[in-house]
Amino acid sequence: MYPILAIDQGTTSTKAYLRMAGGATRLVGSRGHRQLHPYPGWVEHDPLELLDNIRALMEAAGPLARLGLANQGETVVAWDAQTKRPLHNAIVWQDNRTAPETERLKAADLEAETLARAGLPLDPYFSATKLRWLLDNTQDARALHRQGRLRLGTSDAFFIDCLTNTFATDVSTASRTSLLNLRTLQWDETLCTLFGVPRECLPEIRPTAGNFGQLPGGAALTASAVDQQAALFGHGCQHPGDIKITFGTGAFALGLTGTAPAMGATNGLLPTAAWQIGAAAPQYALDGGILTAGSALEWLRGIGLLADFAEIDTFSGPSAAAQGVFFVPALAGLGCPYWDRTARGAWFGLSLETPRAALIRAVVEGIALRAAQLAGAFAQTAPLARISIDGGLSRSAYFTQFLANALGHPVSVAASADLTAIGMIQLCESLHGAAPPAGQAWAVAKPQSGDFTAIHAQFAGAVERTRARKN
Repeated sequence: MYPILAIDQGTTSTKAYLRMAGGATRLVGSRGHRQLHPYPGWVEHDPLELLDNIRALMEAAGPLARLGLANQGETVVAWDAQTKRPLHNAIVWQDNRTAPETERLKAADLEAETLARAGLPLDPYFSATKLRWLLDNTQDARALHRQGRLRLGTSDAFFIDCLTNTFATDVSTASRTSLLNLRTLQWDETLCTLFGVPRECLPEIRPTAGNFGQLPGGAALTASAVDQQAALFGHGCQHPGDIKITFGTGAFALGLTGTAPAMGATNGLLPTAAWQIGAAAPQYALDGGILTAGSALEWLRGIGLLADFAEIDTFSGPSAAAQGVFFVPALAGLGCPYWDRTARGAWFGLSLETPRAALIRAVVEGIALRAAQLAGAFAQTAPLARISIDGGLSRSAYFTQFLANALGHPVSVAASADLTAIGMIQLCESLHGAAPPAGQAWAVAKPQSGDFTAIHAQFAGAVERTRARKN
């Protein structure tokens, strides 16, 4: 079953890791891609550029036995079934172009339907309205639909179709579309009708670890998952109450809940499929996304406030929060538990004495305080057993310690920076009776400060003020 290649096709780059039979794992390579912003609020990728990067990394890896592929989640593509030609750039999960449509559906009192069936609110973050936009606004889409040649799907389905000629997605990715019935794990006819997405244009839904076809050369594609679910598996989260937070472009928390979806009152968290291994019972989770995390630091660097990411570990003295300076990281709107895409980022508590370092520090702390809001929402639904983190910000000692203080709970930090790829490898291995994933090395940050109640209250107030100020 070796070598196994794990490809993590993410928002800003595509990375590949190779595991050999002895357990050794190495980075094959990383390839960036363009971020396209044709209009304000629009975010696109060239799907052929992404596909070329995947193929280049596969070639660089050499002969393979198996491949696992992680995807961005809610990013969508429309393409021709015969030629595999994309009809438009991929619409990325961050894209906000369908906000008017989601507001129209809300005004028609249809959100209760999506919550009851898919477990998801009406928000342009999810795939359904983006898929309908492609159908309505892409040249040739309607004609190809009449000919039975139109394919609509999340980016994984496009990659799998091009690589193996299998038109399929997995349960975790399908659960991010607003078109999946979370109880049956099948496309829901009512939801497809509600959003105007033709059921016949959608891919087959398969287990996360299973059969997705053969690659040129004979290797098998045996696992496909949303990057966040793959990271959850790579964190070794196997029991209800285990939660991980990945700090990348955004920050995404996932916590396992068991073999049944946690529908109903979830404090703004969203039920989702975590994974399904072969014919075993599916595992479910609660999901909470912060739309701006690492991208806020990129923004600071872009406007000249942050010279180097290493600066965030050079702070001294009281935190910005302790000094009454806060930043709400809503540069792309607020995700869970507010789901308010009209909110915008803002500093609070500034004075003539506020130095540049406090502005930077408030941004770092604001990301941690938003993550603490997610964990707090989860704790109201299910007891927290273990919190582990990964991603770029997890490598900052200041950020990690502030997060542990804000949570009032120990935080395990993965020694590996690429839990998504490790999770994909382990999902491939799981089909062959491998033991549940463990074996990661962890550093643990324990809370060191006192009561954060006042800081949380001040930050929550700042969030509400950003929501009240519509731009």
